[in-house]
Amino acid sequence: MSGGTPNTGANPASAFYAGSRTAQAIGATLRIIDSLAPAWGTRAALRLFFTPLPWKFAARRALPEPWSVSHWPFESVSIAAYRRRDIAPGRPLVLLAHGWAGSGMQMRPLGDALAGAGFDPVLLDFPGHGRSAGWRSTLPQFSRALYAAASRLGPLHAVVAHSLGAVAAMHGAARGLPAQRLALIAPSAPPALFLRWFAGSFGLADNVAQRMRERIETREGVALAEFEPQWLGPRVGQPTLVVHDEGDRVAPFSAGQRVAQALRDARLHATRGLSHRRVLDDAEVAQAVLAHLDG
Repeated sequence: MSGGTPNTGANPASAFYAGSRTAQAIGATLRIIDSLAPAWGTRAALRLFFTPLPWKFAARRALPEPWSVSHWPFESVSIAAYRRRDIAPGRPLVLLAHGWAGSGMQMRPLGDALAGAGFDPVLLDFPGHGRSAGWRSTLPQFSRALYAAASRLGPLHAVVAHSLGAVAAMHGAARGLPAQRLALIAPSAPPALFLRWFAGSFGLADNVAQRMRERIETREGVALAEFEPQWLGPRVGQPTLVVHDEGDRVAPFSAGQRVAQALRDARLHATRGLSHRRVLDDAEVAQAVLAHLDG
């Protein structure tokens, strides 16, 4: 695809980046910068790509009882974690992680269901999200944050993760994250593909996505190929439940299918009519996750 009018057809990234006149103006600015100075164009595109939208303040609401929040140091920022005050130590620990531009409290319905079933749920805000510090984040940083949480909490019974957080959870598991089981809800497409969608939603040339990929890999010290199902498949050994809605327009259903087919011990639980976000609030989905975590 060449630069010009943003291509939003069959492009899930357009749901985030191409839905307003402001976004269209940003796209025009990015194209001008890239045409004059490609290095600066790449840097500007990455700055936007690393910024969760809408900003994290939208996720900051009063905490419902009995949830409380703690802040843990992580890299150059701090991350927020939520736990229930009415749970005594000793229960199996389950770490719940949100997706891009989400927050840990989006996982609260699942956390409450887990608490009622005898688990100790911990909801995590990734950097730049929710009540965590910072304004930007990356997928490799998501993976490192999961490791940091596990090192603080101890071995995990399971990780339950949504969207981009699900991709981070798979990568963590492939790299030895101490968790016995995984529940992946609406896992997003691999980052290399999403980079192309991002560039397309702003009408940027395909080589911009490639330059962004190279810059990310250099900065983060990890190849984006490590987040592809074919790389993860033989390296993730935990029993895994993949929950995905057939009508998901943010993370295509095919992404969940690819994950379920690639992992050694995975089962796909398809839903209908729940989309990308409502799947987190559905009681039947919660029951499927509980059944999987009970083994």
